[in-house]
Order: sequence, then structure tokens, then C-alpha cells
Amino acid sequence: MSQPLLHQRRVRVGAFALALSLAWLLAAPAANPLAAQQQPGTSLELTPYAGYLVSGSLAEGPLGTSVKNANSMVLGGQLGLRMSRYVALVGNVARASTDLRVSAPIVGGMNVGRNAMWLFDGGLQLGGPLPGGVLPIAPFVQVGAGAVRNEVSNSFVNTTATNFAWNAGAGVDLALAPNLGIRLMVKDYVGKFDVQEATGVNLEGRTTHNWALSAGLKLAF
Repeated sequence: MSQPLLHQRRVRVGAFALALSLAWLLAAPAANPLAAQQQPGTSLELTPYAGYLVSGSLAEGPLGTSVKNANSMVLGGQLGLRMSRYVALVGNVARASTDLRVSAPIVGGMNVGRNAMWLFDGGLQLGGPLPGGVLPIAPFVQVGAGAVRNEVSNSFVNTTATNFAWNAGAGVDLALAPNLGIRLMVKDYVGKFDVQEATGVNLEGRTTHNWALSAGLKLAF
């Protein structure tokens, strides 16, 4: 075989191998969008979400009386700073507008005002893609601390009370594209509501659980 012909064949083989390599690199993120989300260059994540807030009893008084927030819709956003493939720092703010209800055995329950609840927290997130990267899902857990601000209003008075709260949650990310996914999460905000400061009612506040069940759109940058 002549030298020029051999050289042309080598060039064709090299070009074919290069084309295959480029095709594989382009197809890999599309085949596994979750893996593309977790690349070292992807460090910032923003997740606006909506969900449902299930509130526990805020306080209990004599003769079976109690104070409670009615369950309501919650809207919020979470910002995540990914430190590594499986560790991230997260910050969260959410708002729920609900009725504040007082219940008694004989008279039943009645609304005593509106409560605009603000949930602020920051914490640590642990979790990531499943081993092997076969499924485009990534389970995670979160733990953190922050505050719950209650803005209570009715026909007679407007008051506020801000109380410390810690939280814990778990969820899963479902990847749709390299920088886009759906986040499903349940989170428990645990704190003690200052009933007297917020309502003027002399009842002892109790440690309560506020469960936020949410779904959001996760954007990675």
C-alpha cells in the first residue's frame, strides 16, 4: 500500500474516532440529566415552590381550650449552594396566610383573626444521585434552624411574635434536563409560639410542629 493512501486511511480512522467521542460527550448529559446537574461547575440552585402547611396546636388552656392555626397554602423559595456532589448549604423563606382559631369543648372553634406566617431558616443538605446513576432521581435530607414570625391581625389589634424554630426535612429531586428538575419535599418546623405576645391571651404556648408539604421547580446554575 502506498504511503499517501495509508496516511489518508489513518486520517479517516482518527476523524471517525473523534466524531464518536464528541457524540458520546454530547449524549451523556442528555441520557443522565441528574449527573449533569451534579457536575462540579454547578454550584448554585434555586427552587421556588408551593405546597400545603399543616399546623399543630399552638397552645392549650384550661377546660380543653386551645389555639391553632388553620391549615393553609404555603409559598416559598429555597437557595442552595452546592459544596460538593453530596453536600450543600441551603437557605429558605416561605409565607403562609391562615386563620387563627380558638377552640373550646362547648362553643367549638371560632376565628379570632388572621395570621401571616413567615418561615426563615438556613441549614445543611445531604444527599445526591443514587449509585450507578441509572435513575434520574436524587434523595436528600435537610436539617437547620431559623425563626417563625407570626403577624396576627383582627378588628381590634395587630401584633407580631417571632420565635426560634429548628427544622428537619427530606425529599427527592427528579431531573428533567441538565439544569432543570422537580423537587418534592416534606419539612417540619418545630418551635414554641408566644401566644400572649401575639394575641394577648394568657395561655401557655407549647412546642408545635408545622409540616410543609411542597413541590417546586429546581433551577441549577
